[in-house]
Amino acid sequence: MIEATVDPASVSQPEFGLIVEKDIDMSARDGLCLKCDIFRPDGDGRFPVIMTLGPYPKGDHIDYGDRAEESGPYMHWESANPEWWVPRGYVQIRVDARGSGASPGYCDILSRQETEDYYDCIEWAAVQSWCNGNVGLMGISYFAVNQWNVAAMQPPHLKAMIPWEGWGDLYRDACYHGGIFSDGFFGTWYWPRVVERTLGENPENWQQQFLPFYDIIQEIGLDDDFYRERSVDWDQVQTPFLSAGNWGNRELHLRGNTEGYFRAAAADKRLRIHTGTHIAPFYRLEGRLDQMRYFDYWLKGIDNGLDQDPPVKLAIRTSADEEQWRFENEWPLARTRWTKLFLDGRGGGRLADKAAADSGSVTYSAAGPRGDEFRGARFHTEAMSGDVEITGPVSLVLWVSSSTEDMDIFASLHNIDPDGREISFPNGMHEPAPVSKGWLRLSHRKLDAELSEPWRPYHAHDEVQPLSPGEVVKAEVEILPMSNILKKGHRLRLDIQPWDDSHQTRYSHDNSARWRGENTVYFGGPTASCLLLPFIP
Repeated sequence: MIEATVDPASVSQPEFGLIVEKDIDMSARDGLCLKCDIFRPDGDGRFPVIMTLGPYPKGDHIDYGDRAEESGPYMHWESANPEWWVPRGYVQIRVDARGSGASPGYCDILSRQETEDYYDCIEWAAVQSWCNGNVGLMGISYFAVNQWNVAAMQPPHLKAMIPWEGWGDLYRDACYHGGIFSDGFFGTWYWPRVVERTLGENPENWQQQFLPFYDIIQEIGLDDDFYRERSVDWDQVQTPFLSAGNWGNRELHLRGNTEGYFRAAAADKRLRIHTGTHIAPFYRLEGRLDQMRYFDYWLKGIDNGLDQDPPVKLAIRTSADEEQWRFENEWPLARTRWTKLFLDGRGGGRLADKAAADSGSVTYSAAGPRGDEFRGARFHTEAMSGDVEITGPVSLVLWVSSSTEDMDIFASLHNIDPDGREISFPNGMHEPAPVSKGWLRLSHRKLDAELSEPWRPYHAHDEVQPLSPGEVVKAEVEILPMSNILKKGHRLRLDIQPWDDSHQTRYSHDNSARWRGENTVYFGGPTASCLLLPFIP
């Protein structure tokens, strides 16, 4: 297990008992009363608040078993454990979002209404007799996502936040990866985790209380006002934050955490990227010490040297089950040696230092069903002459064509050992996964020139640009950030497929019945497809 970088004796120590207050009213600006549970120290004085607001009912107890280091009667889905935080001088507040749990109203997740409610709850808590006026936000996933949104409204008493594995852009980070619908997650999340948690199994007339979220995102395949209302405006985020991502949770949250650090307007911002499951890093002692040191500084005003630390903390993957912490001063890393490797379909498929002089191509079938046999194009480097580190975002430039009017690109990077075996890495669901992935539906290839970087193409997703069969076009694919040390003798392999890897389950994509034709990847000459990699010297 990766070691902590914070001394346990350097953070707030337990000295208080626990007062629990259930179903307390918080008034929103329209007069509706949201219900919250408050956990606070039993001592005199004023304390900072850590808050969550969301559609997971506050009264639901969760026992993670061996998935988390913490347990207890007040454990709640993806939020902090008050039995650890409150004795150390923090108030913890859990608010049921409008229309969920014990709160009345209509549940319109991640909407402006929900964000305004969050703003009002922050300001309500700040003026209570037991609060020192400083409010922080912290939680995983949904409880991270809406931190970004409310921070953009700039509540005066929001002093710091820790969005832990949470997307920022509902369309790009979560619902449509490269324009391809991520039905594997959303098809199994909204109904059981949100609707049924409040209304019970198979409720009737549920749409009177809950937004038909899944139906809507199935229908809206381009980035429009629905998604933009539920996504963050990075230019308006000025609250100090510690953005915590997970190398293995790229299908849902990693992009939001790295984009947040790179693009948010906040003068003081920090980035941490760890490994492990979606749950364990948040609750393990190492993670809690990082969290508490951060809040001790911003919410209690303790001069603990946080301001002297480098702002970026990365778990560098040295093998499938080993990593080491390293501090950096920026993201992407300034010393990155950006290197182009050119696709070459000859000799079994290579990634070469130079482009082939003449054009060539590799063609594969996208006709279903998928099956377990690989179908696509593969390219690999020569064996590494020594250990090589690749840490940062990746981009892939492809020249392609299809016999149909569209084409789905599923690109993945793999670490292959000298015996030809893949070194896989667990994703957030503890499934075996490659080093990194990227996706693009070719009709969504249009770029946003203002937001694109050479190492991170940014797609507009505002119109569909169909192909003509056989038409050769250029496509730039965003491959999500990675960290891996390729050992001596290992190779990096690029796979290009028309669908998800066979191991993909929870985070699969809906493209099974589309564009069952012949796809072609071109290389060399004027169609020199290439991979841009962040080598770290």
